[in-house]
Amino acid sequence: MLRVVIDTNVIIAARRSRSGASNALLRTVGDGRLTMLVSVPLFLEYEAVLTRPEHLLATRLTERDVRGFLGYLATIIAPVKLHYLWRPQLGDLADEMVLETAINGRADRIVTFNVRHFGPAQKFGIEVVTPAETMRRLT
Repeated sequence: MLRVVIDTNVIIAARRSRSGASNALLRTVGDGRLTMLVSVPLFLEYEAVLTRPEHLLATRLTERDVRGFLGYLATIIAPVKLHYLWRPQLGDLADEMVLETAINGRADRIVTFNVRHFGPAQKFGIEVVTPAETMRRLT
């Protein structure tokens, strides 16, 4: 099964639109067609970003709704322990978290809207693609 790390921007997009590729991607995780790898720091970032006022307003969700979603997400992910930090590889601290999760979890792919930010992932054998590209390849 394909092992993926999903960037926070994809999680936000999935919550903002039920009809997009990001939401479809999360549904494939829930269906068991993909293994979603998440480290504790990355999961905490999901929580911090999803509960920002602008995202709560845009999604019309409450903090309680977000915590319910995160509780569900915690039941379908594969947790990754970070045994080694690979910093610095990228220009953004949040992106470093995603890459470290991918390396430590032996991911096949990082799914993000910021493909260009993850150029160094290739030297670790990790492909970087958008949600739409991932969904195209799954069908």
